[in-house]
This record gives sequence, structure tokens and C-alpha cells, in this order.
Amino acid sequence: MRQNSRGKPKRVFQWQKNVTGRQLARVSAVKYHETIWSDLFAGNRLTVQCLQPAVLATESSLELAEAHRKRVVWRMDGGAGSDEQLRWLLSRQYQIVAKGISNRRAEVLAKQVTRWDAYGDVWLGRVASPVNLGRPVQVFVQKRLKKDDFHHSYYVTTLELPSKGHFMSLYDNRGGAEVEQFRNDKSGLHLSARRKRSFLGQKALILLTDLAHNLLADFHHQVLVETKFEPFGQKRIVRDLLQIPGQLIFANGQLKRIELLSTHPNARELLICLEKYCLHD
Repeated sequence: MRQNSRGKPKRVFQWQKNVTGRQLARVSAVKYHETIWSDLFAGNRLTVQCLQPAVLATESSLELAEAHRKRVVWRMDGGAGSDEQLRWLLSRQYQIVAKGISNRRAEVLAKQVTRWDAYGDVWLGRVASPVNLGRPVQVFVQKRLKKDDFHHSYYVTTLELPSKGHFMSLYDNRGGAEVEQFRNDKSGLHLSARRKRSFLGQKALILLTDLAHNLLADFHHQVLVETKFEPFGQKRIVRDLLQIPGQLIFANGQLKRIELLSTHPNARELLICLEKYCLHD
């Protein structure tokens, strides 16, 4: 770490000399393709330190009372899976599907497994919880062969699932957040290419990106489903649909007609979608 001219610590990337960065924390509802909350932190802020602000902000955004929190599942990788954070989440009545943060503990738990079941290229075993998290949990240990040696990790959940394989599939599906949010925002909304030197300027840019992301998600959900555009991601929507030349006709402050370039191959089908979205919503 090092200090900038204003005394704020920044992360220094080991593979790039004199390059610093910032931490982007984001909460996603993957099923609905929506961003619930995003915030920017100093580069020395660890993932585990971003969890509680993210959870509290999500509670505020969605107005989650305790009865609602019991039906919310937080899926997290090892960066946020400390005992303290998991215990805090469970005390707020949330459900969890989380990877533990300690590799050393995973090695110890692996020695306690009495039965390993194969699921593809990994093996899973069940053990008793090594710590009291305040509520009953299930703990699974995974081993995977890497470079002629087994590597271990462990996972914690409050959910009752039919098998260890169901749990692993549920945990792996968290990857939709990375694909849906970060990769699509980078390619479709050019998040990685638009940077501000000002910390507050970059935070504003993140919020604008979230707004655009959610508007595109709503547009897709409302009118592109069951059309030939349903497989389109953000990049194709922006590049192939929203850049078709056209104009909006207003009268007395109300949208009356939408016109698109008739020679464009997607114009006719998109016009139906736009009219449904704008005129009949």
C-alpha cells in the first residue's frame, strides 16, 4: 500500500508498476438481471469489509423486514466468508450459501470427512460445523485435483438441499453475477473504458451505469422475451438495436409515434417491441 497526495491509501498492483486501483462492491439479483446496489471504495478495502455496508444498503433499498430477510439467500465467495461476517448475517435471519475464507481450516476439515462423493471433477464430503455460528448450518468440504495434488475448500449453508451436488450447483450459479453484471457492463456499457480520476466522479459513473443496466434489463424483460431478440445481451441490445436510426413523434407532451429506418433488418420487429414498451406500458 501507499499514500496518495491527500493521504488516502490506494492498492498497488504487483504486476503493474506505479498502478493503483479502487474497489467496486456490487449486489446483484441475478435471476432478475438487476443491480440492487453498487458503491466504490478505496483500493485497500477488502471484500470482507464491504459486506456489511452492502447488506445494510440492500435492506434499505428493498425495505427488507425480518420476515422478508428469512427468504433472502446471500451467495458469497471466500472473500466475504469469515466467521464474523457469517455470524452477523445469520443474526439478521438471512440464509447463506458461502465459501469459507480459511484454506488452513479447509485442510483440517478435509481430514474429518468419512465419505467423499464424486461430482464431475470434484469430490464433496460433509462434516460438522467447526464453529458455532448462532444457527444450524451444513458444512461441505470440496477437494479438487490440481497439478497432481488435492486442493481443499469448505462451504457453509443454512439451506436444506437434496444432495451435496445440489448445493455445489447452487453455489456455482453465483457466477451469473460476474457474467451478467461485470462482463456485460464492461462490453455493453463500456464500464472498464470510462474512468474518472476523481473518486466521486467515478462513483457517479458507476451509478449511471447501474441505471442504464437496470433500464436495459427491464426493457428485455418487458418486451424482448419470446421474440427473436430474447437471446440478446446488453452488448447486442445497445449495438444492434438501440443504434437503429429513427425518431420519436410527440404531441402535447406525449409520445404518439415511433419511426425507425425501414431498411434496417431489425427495424420491423424492434418497432413492435418499442411500441409495446413505450406506448402501451
